[in-house]
Order: sequence, then C-alpha cells, then structure tokens
Amino acid sequence: MFAARMAKLRQRLAKGNVEVALITDDDSVYYFTGYYDYLHMEFGRPTILVVTMDGSLLITPSMEMDMAEAAAVVDRIEAWNDGMGNEWRETLPAILAGSGRVAIEPEQMPAAVRSYVDSLVEKARLCDVTVFIAEMRMIKSAEELKLARHAAQVAMSMMTAGYETIGDGVPEYEVALAISGAGTRKSAELLAEHYDDSRMSPNTHFLQIMASGEEITMPHHRASTRRMKRCEPVFLCFCGMTNFHRFKLGFDRTFWIGEIADKSQGAVYQVAVESQAAALSVLRPGVVAEEVHAAYAEVIQNAGYAYPFRCGRGTGFSFLEKPQLVFGDKTILQPGMVLAVDGSVSANKTFRAQVGDSFVVTEDGYEPLTEFSKDLKDVVRPI
Repeated sequence: MFAARMAKLRQRLAKGNVEVALITDDDSVYYFTGYYDYLHMEFGRPTILVVTMDGSLLITPSMEMDMAEAAAVVDRIEAWNDGMGNEWRETLPAILAGSGRVAIEPEQMPAAVRSYVDSLVEKARLCDVTVFIAEMRMIKSAEELKLARHAAQVAMSMMTAGYETIGDGVPEYEVALAISGAGTRKSAELLAEHYDDSRMSPNTHFLQIMASGEEITMPHHRASTRRMKRCEPVFLCFCGMTNFHRFKLGFDRTFWIGEIADKSQGAVYQVAVESQAAALSVLRPGVVAEEVHAAYAEVIQNAGYAYPFRCGRGTGFSFLEKPQLVFGDKTILQPGMVLAVDGSVSANKTFRAQVGDSFVVTEDGYEPLTEFSKDLKDVVRPI
C-alpha cells in the first residue's frame, strides 16, 4: 500500500518536472511510509521525508530509530541526534545542490526547516507539493475505506456511551471519561480482530469537545467540572476523538436531558437537521463541492438565521482534507471521497444546535458511515 502510494507520487512529481520533494507534514509522512513518531507533538525535532526519482530517504531523530526501522516503508533511513554535527541538516545540501525543481509543503513545513531550505534553494526552483498530495489523498483506497468503516464503529461506541452518561447532576468530565473508555475498548477489539499491528495504540487521545446549558453556544468547549441539569441541551462532538488507526471522521449530536423545556430550541434543532438533509439531497459524484454547502446554507438562511460556517470537509489521515464543502471550492465530488457533513444553526447567542455525520461518496450517491438517530424524540435522554 505505502509503496504504491510512493510510486504514484513519483509519477506526479515527474509530470510536474520536480526532482526532489521534501515532505514534513506528519499525516503525509505516514500516508507515504507508514511511519509516525510524535503524533503531532512538536519538540523541535523535525522528521523529513525526501522523495526523488531514484529513491526515498527518511530523516528522523535517533531516538525514533527503532520505530522507524519497524514501520517505515522507505529505501533509506538516516537518524540524527541533538547537538551532533549539523543534526537533520546534514545530508540536505548534497541532495538539493544543483537539483532542478524542489517541491515543499509551504504551510506545513516547520519554520526552522523552511528557513534552512530557503538558504539552499533559490526561490525560482521551489514549488508547492501540497496540491499533488491533496489530490492523491482525496480518493480513498479500499484499505482506507476499511479504516473509515471501523472508525465509524468506534465513533458509534463513543456516541452511545456519551448519550447514556449525560444526566441531571453529572459532571461533564464523567461523560468524557465514559466516551474515552468506550472508544478505546472498541478500538482494541477491532485492532485485535482485523489488524496485525500491535504497535498501534487503541487509546483515544484528544480532549473531549462538549458543551451544556448556558455554554451550548460554544462549539469547541472542552469537558469541564460543570454539572449538567435536567432540561438542558448537551452538545457532543467527536471530530477529534474519532481517530482509529490514524483515520479521522466527523460526528456530532445535540441532546437534551429529560425534556426540552424551551420548545423554541426544538424548532431550531429541526432546522439544523433539515439543513443537513438538504446537503445530503445533492451529495453524489459529479456535484461541485460548493453546491452541497449552498443547499445547506439556503435552508438555514431561509429560516431566518445567520449565514453558517462550512457544511463539511474531507477527512482521512488528517482532520481536514480536500475538498471543503464551502463556497469557493470547485472540486467535483468523486467516488471514494470521505466527507463530514454537518447541519447547524446558531440562534442569537442563546442556543446552538448541530448534527454531523461522515459519508463515503459512492458511484451513485453516498454511504453513511456514522448513524445515530436525529429524531427529536430520540435525542432527549430519559432520566
């Protein structure tokens, strides 16, 4: 799988007359090599994947050498250590000297690496490899779709645990603990049953996004010590927590505890559900990405609410991939894309409702990955 991706990248580079590509984005390094180290923690120790027409080189910290040798599908690995020689810079001058076009990821490359590359390569020789990589990663392989479907099972386990834990007097952090435990156990079960990869951790590793009561309008509020109360709305979001075998999905719901005391909230929620349904009514191959957003936005604005944020985005080994479901994105949807599609409404800073799911674009429409009832009667948690 990784070798095939590398070969395809080389074809893209050759077509663009690129002789060397320097890839530093963690998710892209994993996509092409199967290697990951810090899981997005930045310690000032860069990992660089060098791709040429003749081979591939992984430059990584020496402390990660055992992991690199066990996981990385590359031709050569070069380790560097803190304070020894020229560290990660050691081999770059020879690789880049006199070469033709050099492709980099301008927005993902660490500042220190970019500064050093700029000192070695004239600006006229630099180009952007991001577009090549984004186009490759948009269409998921059969292996990636398997991961997506398993990620959805993890997400469903977490949503069920969250729903069953919310209640009168329950602190938000208890909901987060229940969600994390359920997701980890489901991940471990799937890894043991379907994957021969004992190094891949099943543990969830993202602060739980949730909001309740008067904080419901904060879409990225983290679980706190606040105790929820009867009749309050509760928002649960798994767009960071759904991360199985490094594959990410989007998934969220709005619930109530016991009953909906303020009936206007139920009406707002229905508009959110209808806006997602409108987006899904046009979701299929051949449609331009922004058309999905337009259908969603029309429902929200026609109901008298403010213009919303984007309807959705591509997901995969990154939380945000191409395309985005927003005005201005002219990407034509194709089978194999995995998209998070939301429905949402913000009402005068007093209430906010959101529902979101992930889907695979198929030959004739879409396949839902996450499925949890959105019916108003089902999102009220009995107590």
